[in-house]
Amino acid sequence: MLTDSSSDRCTTNLSLISPKIEGLRQTFAAGHTKNIEWRIAQLQRIKKLVAEKQEPILLALQKDLGRCDMESWTAELGGVISEVEHTVKHLKKWMKPRKVSTPIAAQPGKSYVLPEPLGTVLIIGAWNYPLLLVLGPLIAAISAGNCALIKPSELSPNISGLLAEQIPKYLDQLAVEVVEGAVDETSELLQNQFDHIIYTGGEVVGKIVMRAAAEFLTPVTLELGGKSPCIVDSNTDLEVTASRIVWSKFMNAGQTCVAPDYVLVEKSFAPKLIDAIKVKIAEFYTAKVSASDDYGRIVNARHFARIVNYLDGQNVVYGGESDESTKYIQPTIVLEPAEDSPLMEQEIFGPVLPIITLDNIEQAVPFVSKRAKPLSLYLYTKNKTFEQTVLQQTSAGMVGINDGFMFALNPNLPFGGVGASGMGAYHGKIGFDNFSHLKTVMKRSFWFDVPLRYPPFTSKKFKILKKLL
Repeated sequence: MLTDSSSDRCTTNLSLISPKIEGLRQTFAAGHTKNIEWRIAQLQRIKKLVAEKQEPILLALQKDLGRCDMESWTAELGGVISEVEHTVKHLKKWMKPRKVSTPIAAQPGKSYVLPEPLGTVLIIGAWNYPLLLVLGPLIAAISAGNCALIKPSELSPNISGLLAEQIPKYLDQLAVEVVEGAVDETSELLQNQFDHIIYTGGEVVGKIVMRAAAEFLTPVTLELGGKSPCIVDSNTDLEVTASRIVWSKFMNAGQTCVAPDYVLVEKSFAPKLIDAIKVKIAEFYTAKVSASDDYGRIVNARHFARIVNYLDGQNVVYGGESDESTKYIQPTIVLEPAEDSPLMEQEIFGPVLPIITLDNIEQAVPFVSKRAKPLSLYLYTKNKTFEQTVLQQTSAGMVGINDGFMFALNPNLPFGGVGASGMGAYHGKIGFDNFSHLKTVMKRSFWFDVPLRYPPFTSKKFKILKKLL
């Protein structure tokens, strides 16, 4: 049942959570999820769900986030379908034993790494891309042969309700469960043991998840975001750069974990860049952005107030308009915010773009390096020497050179953070490996057994062993 507000959200009875988890454990223990035929069938069912329920999904996303259909398709539905197709195409190869060489001392023998599923995976989704950030990890978990329990975000209640309603109809109910709810339900989930937990969201909750996982020594994947810098060299294609910054910043009204969080640019080049960004905003969303069907809204009143408060006392050089009744915030440019202001200390997660000017672009490197490692970093430049300097002297989970988060479209690239922006990664084979145990196997023959390693030890044995090992 779709709802229009989170106050009408559905929740899962707390007493049902532990039995759901126990049921998943029993399914896994029975070996139900291990064969490739089951995995591929479930992956194809995910694709079928998205294809057949496209219209209800798009409507739910519009209700939750005010998003237009094309943006939702590009950012979420299309990504799920592509990930399924890529995974199905390569899964047989990923599942095969991976041969490695065997040292002379262990001959005759053979060595290999055997991927095996972990067991039951908990997926805690995020509200900003509420379909993709649940089904993406689910694709990886199922491809590796695991059972999964999904907890969609309560802040996107329409998608949460849709997933709770449709997943049991499309996927194996013995192996995939859905729990709806908020803090109480998530807390109850975290009191149970899982074999892996993946959480997408903020640092505060990420620490709570990690502490809970530590009680069971459960491995975690955390996708936490952070303040992703965007460095713009004056030696760039200005028009293309402006287009790509506006696209990547203001998609989903800026509510994207890999959106550029602030821009670093030389003082002399800043006016040209700002003017170009203004032109592109009007070009993409018209002069009256609030009337554009292509521009989204803030997810709820709390986040609306948080973002608007960031603008207090700031030098707004473009935008700044807002409407609390529709949760609309105009694409906004702030020039030279104080480094200790909330705007520069917190992840913005909204349509506000701070621009900080530097005397020379080389100062961008220490500016970025002295801060927490971001989930993503963007660099616009034609200068290959400067490009290498940035790559070698900064750290980020992912780097986009001369574009926004297009790296997310490549299933061969891991998606994940480093340091404060997260740990672990998924997408494609990286996701399969993330939700697998890569089991070490060595097999040796009985027919040739050199007794050098066995007592009694002699100086002669010792000399020979030192040469072999």
